[in-house]
Amino acid sequence: MLKKEFYFPSSDGQTQIHVIQWFPEAGVKAVLQISHGMVEYIDRYDEFARYLAERGFCVVGHDHLGHGKSVQSQEYLGYFHEEKGNQYVISDIHRLRKMTEKEYPGVPYFMMGHSMGSFLLRQYLTMRAEGLAGAIVMGTGDMPYALLKAGQAVCKSISLTKGWHHRSHLVNQLGMGGYNRQFEPSDSTKDWITSDDSKRKEYEADPLCNFVFTVNGYYQMFEGMKVLTRRHAMDKIPVELPVIFVSGAEDPVGSNGVGVTRVFRKYEAHGMTDVEMKLYAGDRHEILNETDREEVYEDLYRWMEKRI
Repeated sequence: MLKKEFYFPSSDGQTQIHVIQWFPEAGVKAVLQISHGMVEYIDRYDEFARYLAERGFCVVGHDHLGHGKSVQSQEYLGYFHEEKGNQYVISDIHRLRKMTEKEYPGVPYFMMGHSMGSFLLRQYLTMRAEGLAGAIVMGTGDMPYALLKAGQAVCKSISLTKGWHHRSHLVNQLGMGGYNRQFEPSDSTKDWITSDDSKRKEYEADPLCNFVFTVNGYYQMFEGMKVLTRRHAMDKIPVELPVIFVSGAEDPVGSNGVGVTRVFRKYEAHGMTDVEMKLYAGDRHEILNETDREEVYEDLYRWMEKRI
C-alpha cells in the first residue's frame, strides 16, 4: 500500500487544495473519492483508506476549503469564500474527480461523503452523477428550507457588523449545540461523535477538529443544503445509479435515523433502482470511528465490490 500527498489549485483562484491518495502497489480495480465532514480533514480517513487500498482500491480525497491543510492561515479555518464558497467547494470536488479519472481511465469510480461531505455529495449528484459506479452517503440528515434560510439570515446579520470571518458561538450553538443533548449527563461535549472513548479523545485533542466555523462557513454550507430542498433537485440523477445510505442509529445529525430515512425515501420516490439504507445499532455520528468500524469497513467494501 502506498500513500502520497499533493496540492492542486482551488476553483477560488487563491487557495492550494491539499490531497491525499492511498493506492495498492499494483492493480487498481476501483477508485473511491471521499468528501470529509465539517471541522475535520481527509487524513482522518487513513485507517479506512488503508483497508480499501490493501484490497485493490485507490482512495483519494482532499481537505475542503476552510479545512485541514487547505487554508492560507488559521483565520481561514471554517471559511469558504465570501460570495461563491459553496460553488467553489463543489467545483473542487469535480476537479479532483477529473484529475483522478485521467490517472485511472476506465476504472469504476465511486464517491463517498460523510456529514457535511454527505450534503456536498448529494448536491454533486444533482449535477454531475453521470459516469459514477456508485455513491455512499454517510452521516447525512434532512434539513428544512425554512430553517436553513433562517440560519443564513442570522449569519448575514452578524457579518454586517463583525465580518464574514467572525466565529459566532450563537450560530455554532444553533447549528450543533443540541447534538450532545441525548448523551447527557456527560463529561464531554463530543459524545455524539462516537461511542469509542479513545477515538473521541483523539478528536477532542486535535486542533483541526476543534475550531468554530465562521459565519461565512455556515452561510455557504446552508446555501448548498438549500439546493437539496428544491422540488426538482433530483431530476438529473440517473435512476440506475447505485446509492447506499449508512448512518449510526444514534446519530443526532440524522435525527437518530429519522432524517436519514426521509432522504432515503426521496431517492426511492425518484425511482432509483439500486438504493439501500443501513443504520448501525448503537453507533453515533462517525461510523468509521465506531467500536464496530471493522463491520462498517467490510460492508462498504462488499457493497462496492458487487458493483465493479
